[in-house]
This record gives sequence, structure tokens and C-alpha cells, in this order.
Amino acid sequence: MQIQGHYELQFEAVREAFAALFDDPQERGAALCIQVGGRTVIDLWAGTADKDGQEAWHSDTIANLFSCTKTFTAVTALQLVGEGKLDLDAPVARYWPQFAAAGKESVTLRQLLCHQAGLPALRELLPAEALYDWQVMVDALAAEAPWWEPGTGHGYAAITYGWLVGELLRRADGRGPGESIGARVARPLGLDFHVGLADAEFHRVAHIARSKGNMGDEAAQRLLQVTMREPTAMSTRAFTNPPSVLTSTNKPEWRRMQQPAANGHGNARSLAGFYTGLLDGSLLEAELLNELTREHSIGPDKTLLTPTRFGLGCMLDQPDLANATFGLGAKAFGHPGAGGSVGFADPEHDVAFGFVTNTLGPYVLMDPRAQKLVRVLATCL
Repeated sequence: MQIQGHYELQFEAVREAFAALFDDPQERGAALCIQVGGRTVIDLWAGTADKDGQEAWHSDTIANLFSCTKTFTAVTALQLVGEGKLDLDAPVARYWPQFAAAGKESVTLRQLLCHQAGLPALRELLPAEALYDWQVMVDALAAEAPWWEPGTGHGYAAITYGWLVGELLRRADGRGPGESIGARVARPLGLDFHVGLADAEFHRVAHIARSKGNMGDEAAQRLLQVTMREPTAMSTRAFTNPPSVLTSTNKPEWRRMQQPAANGHGNARSLAGFYTGLLDGSLLEAELLNELTREHSIGPDKTLLTPTRFGLGCMLDQPDLANATFGLGAKAFGHPGAGGSVGFADPEHDVAFGFVTNTLGPYVLMDPRAQKLVRVLATCL
């Protein structure tokens, strides 16, 4: 396998571990970027990007990063908090009056960001095309009753997070949530990251496909059993309502829309660069960064059916849990995306890490491929 890009010799073992991923014949394409103290020490890519495995993954290939997007969204919201345009502890209904319906009058932005608002899913089945209709989705969520009493527990809002937080960005910043994220986070740092992709960029997007035969860990199997056996369960609804949620990643209308929970497109460099921007103070004041990375939710996740630990829109490390550790320091924070991509920062080592793949694994939180790379990285630092 031809590995492209560059690496510093101190990190040669990481390059070898990245190359070893492609010993699996199912591995299609991937990219890895690691920055230490703001300096890029690894920037690698390899494999294929298209559906048929004919086109090489290039330096400028981008991919759907799924939930890695959520932290970009949270940082954008926190910037608006810093400007006084949003308030973490004010009722969401102050900015979005319709949201007060069905017992949600006191739900706050903070609760939305740390998955405590009780809105990870919609009960009423929507048609597939509703996914692409912003107004239909935000109206449905504004009318929905919480699945539990807000603030008394947490359940990951896999896709609803994008409409819930995105609608607040739209109302506070006066533009689409993807435009907000682009203007406030991506462009100032020169990141090749997009929520709402222009058609002119489609030619460089990697085609995403699942790997076969791997059942994943216990958490993945538990969630799969529920979604197969209990069609109206909250966890099932969270991933299958609208029913197009899990089948749309390669569609043009998915790429175009601004869904800031799950449809950010970018590369490993944009993930590493984003987390460097958090570590060096370019994106948030210290006080707001502390809010982002402070523990807000911990314990059994009502949606994912596995223990999770969240700050505001970022996942915090759980060193003792195999599926929930980034694999470096205990203060690490970041976000995995469905299927294997991940971005995170480790303040103790001043490391920013980005890994992107177009071969979807079945894991619910961290993918072992990225964790293996991080374990090797730890030996090089």
C-alpha cells in the first residue's frame, strides 16, 4: 500500500501502524493528521476514495465526518454565548418560543449540548424526505415531549442535536448553522471543513461504505438488537426516524444540507487543526473552553445503552472503558464519528489528533483502528 504524505522520524512507528491498517483487505481509504504543540508531525493518507476502488485517496480528499461535527457546532454556540447572543442557562424558548411546548419551557442550551434535554428522537414516524426539510424537522422537535425529565439523565441525541442546536445558531447568528460554523470556526483557522457542501466540491468527497463481517463490541451488538427488535424504542427512533438517516451519507442532498450533528465534511487535517485551535485559545476564551470540557453528563446513556461521559458537545475520556477512551491522557476531549473517524485533543500532551476513514466500522463510540494509532503515538511522545 502506497502511503502518501509526510511524518517526522520520531513518529515513524505511527506511520507503520497506519500502513498496517491496510493489511485488512476491506480497508478502503483513510487519512491521519497529528499535531503536537501546534506543529504537524504526521500528515498521511492512503487507499481509495471512490465507490469502485479505482480512484486514489488524495491530499485534498474529504469525507463525511458524521458526529465529529458536533464539537464544531458546540464551539460555535459557545462563541455566541461569549458574545451575549446566547445564554447556556436561559430557556431555549427565550430564543425559540415554539420550543416551550409539551413541557420543555425550562430546557436550556446547556441541556441540549450535554444530551440531557430528553430529545434524542421523535416518536411520530416521519417520511424519508423530511430529513432534508429543516422547517419540518425543527417544528417536529419543538412540538415533541421529552422522553425523560430534562436534567435527570442523558441520552445521546445522535441526529436531533443538529436541528436543536442548529436552530439556536440560526436564530442567534442570523444565518444557516453551516454558514455560522464556516465563518466562525473553519475559515479563521483555514480548515477544509464544511457543513453544507457546495456542489463544486463533490468530486473530492470519499464514498463511504460499511465493512462486512465485523459484529463490533458488546455495546454495538446491544444497540443493534434493540433497533432490530423494538421499532418504537427511543434508541431505534433516534437512528431511524426519519428512515433516511442511516442511508443518506453518499447522497447529494445530504452533502448540501446544513445538518450540524452529522454531516460535516472534512479531512484529518481539519480535525487536528480544529483541536489545536482549542488547545491554543484561538477559538474560545479559557472560561468557555472550561465549560466545553468540564464533565456534565456521565453514566448509562439512555440512547446508546453504554456508559458515556460528555462535556458540552464533546465526549470526555473514560480511561477504564475500552470503547470510550481516546487512548492517550485522561483529560482528553473530542468526538468520534459513526464508523471510525475521530478528532480529539489531549491537553496533557498538547496533542491534536484527526483520523478519517471511508470504511465504516460497526462501533458505537471509539473505533479500535484509531485507538491503535493513538496507543502507538503514546510510545513516540
